Amino acid sequence: MVTIMNNVNVLILRAPGTNRDEETAAAFAQFGATVTPATVNQVARAAFRLSNYQCLVIPGGFAYGDDLGAGKVLASELNLKLRHEIEPFIERGGLVMGICNGFQTLVKAGILPGPMSKGQQVTLTNNDSGRFECRWVYLTANPQSKCVFTRGIGTIYVPVAHGEGKLVAPPEVAGTLDAALYYTDSDGNRGAGYPANPNGSIEDIAGITDSTGLVFGLMPHPENHIRTTQHPRWTRRDATETSLGSAIYRNAVEWIKRL
Repeated sequence: MVTIMNNVNVLILRAPGTNRDEETAAAFAQFGATVTPATVNQVARAAFRLSNYQCLVIPGGFAYGDDLGAGKVLASELNLKLRHEIEPFIERGGLVMGICNGFQTLVKAGILPGPMSKGQQVTLTNNDSGRFECRWVYLTANPQSKCVFTRGIGTIYVPVAHGEGKLVAPPEVAGTLDAALYYTDSDGNRGAGYPANPNGSIEDIAGITDSTGLVFGLMPHPENHIRTTQHPRWTRRDATETSLGSAIYRNAVEWIKRL
């Protein structure tokens, strides 16, 4: 049974080309959060203020068509128009989540691995397969990670849908990354290769967090598996509650409620 929570306010940042905002809103609303969609310009002109929210989410899709590279234009907008709001929001303990295109945006804006003052330190580039990967994958949470979104999670089963999902970083940065999620096999083992790791990300990393554990980005789409009937083999009784991606959203809501 879903526990109804109140007074958890989530702002979903949209742009032309965003296409996972409603699914993301449903994932948070499932646990009682109040979700508000907004564009960068609406936030920039103070129609919506980050100070009124506890969680900022950039969902998946193809912001501005990814015409200059995945997430690049939206990342530039965040730096130019919203940096003065985003930095204080993170400093006071606000949660930030970027999913797929949102993850690409966060890394290119320098928000992950952070801080923004360091600029971009890692990137997400073309999949090793040379093609758009649309498949279901197993993700296993790193129990040593500081990430509040992935606490208590074992192995979940969610889809990916991206052409530029390979996480790469220079050696001096790669060794400092806090990997929150790994691509694994069904038993939670890393090193399974393609297609378990659909893009060739270093160390099989599917998602990372910042030094506080409050800013989180991942390439897969947990919002597309928040009910067992969304599992591709649910009629064969292969779907279980523990495989749901919704645990990530529940963790965020519960964290906020404890503040």
